[in-house]
Amino acid sequence: MSVVVDFSTISEMFDRITTKYANEERPMLMQKVDGEYQGIKFREYRRNVELFALGLASLGVRKGERVAIISENRPEWIVADMSIVCLGGIDVPIYPTLTPKQIEFIFNDSEVKIAVISNAFQLNKVLKIKPDVKTLERIILMTEKGAVEDRSVLGFSKVYSLGSEFEKGNASYFQESMSKPKPDDILTIIYTSGTTGNPKGVVLTHNNLVSNIKASADTIPFGPSDVLLSFLPLCHSFERMAGYYTAMACGATVAYAESIDTVRDNLLEVKPTIVTTVPRLFERIHSRIMKQIDNHPPMRQKIFHWAVRVGKEYAAAKKHRSMSPLLTLQHAVANKLVYGKLKARTGGRIRFFVSGGAALPKELGEFFEAVGIQIIEGYGLTETSPVLTVNRLDDYKFGTVGKPIAAVEIKIADDGEILAKGPNIMKGYYNNKKATEEVIDKDGWFHTGDVGMFDKEGHLMITDRKKHLFVSSGGKNIAPQPIENLFLQSKYIDQFVLIGDGRMFCTALIVPEFDLLKDYAKSVGVTFSNEADLISHDMIRKLYSEEIEKLQKDLSHFERVRRFEILPQTLTIEGGEITPTQKVKRKVVEQKFAPLIEKMYEVEKS
Repeated sequence: MSVVVDFSTISEMFDRITTKYANEERPMLMQKVDGEYQGIKFREYRRNVELFALGLASLGVRKGERVAIISENRPEWIVADMSIVCLGGIDVPIYPTLTPKQIEFIFNDSEVKIAVISNAFQLNKVLKIKPDVKTLERIILMTEKGAVEDRSVLGFSKVYSLGSEFEKGNASYFQESMSKPKPDDILTIIYTSGTTGNPKGVVLTHNNLVSNIKASADTIPFGPSDVLLSFLPLCHSFERMAGYYTAMACGATVAYAESIDTVRDNLLEVKPTIVTTVPRLFERIHSRIMKQIDNHPPMRQKIFHWAVRVGKEYAAAKKHRSMSPLLTLQHAVANKLVYGKLKARTGGRIRFFVSGGAALPKELGEFFEAVGIQIIEGYGLTETSPVLTVNRLDDYKFGTVGKPIAAVEIKIADDGEILAKGPNIMKGYYNNKKATEEVIDKDGWFHTGDVGMFDKEGHLMITDRKKHLFVSSGGKNIAPQPIENLFLQSKYIDQFVLIGDGRMFCTALIVPEFDLLKDYAKSVGVTFSNEADLISHDMIRKLYSEEIEKLQKDLSHFERVRRFEILPQTLTIEGGEITPTQKVKRKVVEQKFAPLIEKMYEVEKS
């Protein structure tokens, strides 16, 4: 389904959508309050944006000025964002996991005038750096609990009050402001999470996002009857474009999960029809399912594996339009015995998941398809607003990221790098002409840094990040991502980082799936006092050695893991080892665990 109104800027989209659905009683947004989900109607959202925008105007925010948002997902995030947009301001979204020093760099680089932040924890970070950010005039706090003795800090409700007062003498100000942004005006500056050095500010215009919204909506069918569950960070371009702007442009309802940890419960409460997510969610769901199956009696295990096999045969037959009556009957029985129960865990109404941010392992896509849960995988970068390619509901292939969306051109360079061109390509990196010229060539092609190829049917396959490709000391090229995905098939492996650049052979750092590992340990009589004690046991190391050998039997000799170390804790966003979309920061991990890595190579030498 396409967008339900036409528009050329994000402010125009907001105006027309909230006008179109002004009299509807269904919610545009849902959030959990006092243990229950409550709705915010389109007209309520519009009024909140209007008052907050007028409040910002009263504080001196004008067209082109930068306003930062540091917050977890919540309705106030998109009220603040759209208020900035409707004034013609430039939104600077910042991950709430960043350190004060990182925030300070972004504030100074983009010359932030006002910061809208979520809570006291974020406030403490901003107050710490405020003396070193000369442009920062005001801080607006969403959660107003606790008195703040700083005259520059305002509560969210105070800004609403300021807006109400400002409106009395400026009745037409908001309506006039919404028409001021033009398609080529800057909408947002999104700072990418660099693994080393300072982040780069990706400059995106209204037209960059509008072109991507329209093309995505033509490709992935969102509609007014859909309910989306949102839990990826809104400051990330994927969730902002797909789970927020595109959902709004198609008239859908968006419900906010309380946190990533509560997604399982929130699925049952919201009963969404669409979820935008990253592969990590599917890895966790699959791991949980397989753990439960392993604890079932042999007969139930046999029924489950039979149902998965039937599901895969049914999916293949459906693609080739060669369905037999027997297979149709078997599928109906499997649906009643297995698929229906699994789908009920997602709320029972899921039409499909949209996966982005990282590569979806082919086996995971095939498993979920077999049990009746469709995953549509796409590909893109912050610099491309972000979608470049996507699988369609009627034209998909696991192991690929689909075909280019409308108006986007993709070609493969001589060295295998994926190049892109289209109206969604960023304007450049803010205050960084050199970095811009390094990624956008004189012919307008954006160099993605990813390596890939098209299959014979035109689906794009991503091999790896260009900068992640290893060259062993023996001169062999190694793409780590497919190898890591291979090992993640083990139910005992939660995270897996391949090491091998410039080395004689490959090694790995492994984070266990601790719940399953503890169950295994108890079943074989291994006693332990904590995680560190558990992973040091000989029988546990033997288990992982066997898992690795089993999974890597089809790898080339130079791709095989010859040594490994087990980590006692998970790699986290807070620890700085992974990005908010669950991608491993390889250089950070290699630096952090350098002694452990060197130990693996010393063992081989001895």
